Amino acid sequence: MAQDTIQRFLFKNHAVRGQVLQLHQAWQSLLKDRHYPINLKQVFGELTAFAVLLANGMKYTGRLTLQVQGSGPVNLLVVDIDDELYLRGVAKTQAPLTDLIGAHALFGDGQILVTLENRQTDHFYQSYVARESDDLVVDLQGFLTQSEQLESRLFIAVSETKIGALYLQKMPETDGHDADAWDRVSHLAATVKPEELLELDSATLLTRLYHEEQVELFPARQPEYHCPGNREQVATMIKALGESEARAILAEQGEIVVHNDMCNRYERFNAEDINQLFKPA
Repeated sequence: MAQDTIQRFLFKNHAVRGQVLQLHQAWQSLLKDRHYPINLKQVFGELTAFAVLLANGMKYTGRLTLQVQGSGPVNLLVVDIDDELYLRGVAKTQAPLTDLIGAHALFGDGQILVTLENRQTDHFYQSYVARESDDLVVDLQGFLTQSEQLESRLFIAVSETKIGALYLQKMPETDGHDADAWDRVSHLAATVKPEELLELDSATLLTRLYHEEQVELFPARQPEYHCPGNREQVATMIKALGESEARAILAEQGEIVVHNDMCNRYERFNAEDINQLFKPA
């Protein structure tokens, strides 16, 4: 079975670095029982790939959250990932998407907020991805170039079962090594086909694109879908309602059911559970 991997690489002679991403199981877990239309899966997959690429560069214990909110048909899109590359996410719509294509049609005036939480210093950093193109990947590439102050190239392919991505970054000393290296490397990257991003492992993909270059591959990391249960949090919420309110809901509905949107999981509390919650100390 194909592995979920993200792998850094370096062009030894040119001071150009990059990452190759393949998501299989994690992407399928994100989509499980969601029934998203294909155009929503496309932008959700692009944002998911972008989140993993950014999180792989975190040098501290923390969390990265990408969030799109706006008045468009897709009114909420969230991808959440930590420094261990445990990820989760959800998308919500407020109107049928039918055959809508492109970021403008799907998001309307929605903004893309990037939030970085540094748990070592207990600080939060926020910035926005500029919405200028109808192609989400173009805007994400622009954010990488602007935030890092280093020219970047980003290529993402999304299917029903897989995500593949290639990310290149020009280092400050690149031109001193070879003035034409960045143009050459990025031009070859632009020839990559979606099926190559989706089907080829890192080594094969880079060999196919750059068979005349010396490319050093670093050890791969494995992103994983991770959405642990929150039954204790739900129990605390029910206790906050108070016993009379909780028992009124129980009497009317037979059980108390709370849906976790992010994990697409239902927590159910029956009469016995409620009795235990409100049992005298």
